[in-house]
Amino acid sequence: MGWLGKIFDEIDRRLVALLQSNARQSTVELARRLGVARSTVHDRIRRLEKAGAILGYQVVLARDVTGASAQSIVLLSISQKQQRSVIEALGRLPEIKLCHTVSGEYDLFLLIETPQLEDLDAVIDEVTSIAGVTRSQSFILLAKKFDRMTDRGPLAQPAGAAAARTAD
Repeated sequence: MGWLGKIFDEIDRRLVALLQSNARQSTVELARRLGVARSTVHDRIRRLEKAGAILGYQVVLARDVTGASAQSIVLLSISQKQQRSVIEALGRLPEIKLCHTVSGEYDLFLLIETPQLEDLDAVIDEVTSIAGVTRSQSFILLAKKFDRMTDRGPLAQPAGAAAARTAD
């Protein structure tokens, strides 16, 4: 069962969305935003952690104050016998923000982010020199149109809440 099967109702879904947007919110603030008691929030968080829906919390590092960064999607073909060691080596590179196994012509999908293009070039060179990497293809990302992975605001609101606020 995936994490979604461990979320039991709409309040759990909204609670998870609020925690994803800012896990340092107090239980009092979460309770206020959800319209439930503080003890309810505390109990639900503990239950979601115990069920394995919430595995932990992380620090999200600030981007360059100018907002400048260079991003690339990198597809890798790897020697199957060296998959574990390749993934371990990739895990040691903090510029790699995402690593997925994929089906098809390539084996791994990476999202790499660095402060500038020259740094991105150096990281891609480092990735492709890892023992077990047999082939790569890189795509430089140009402009973000939307991002459902980080733009989570609407999920944290009850249905109709935005409309109710604008009507006041």
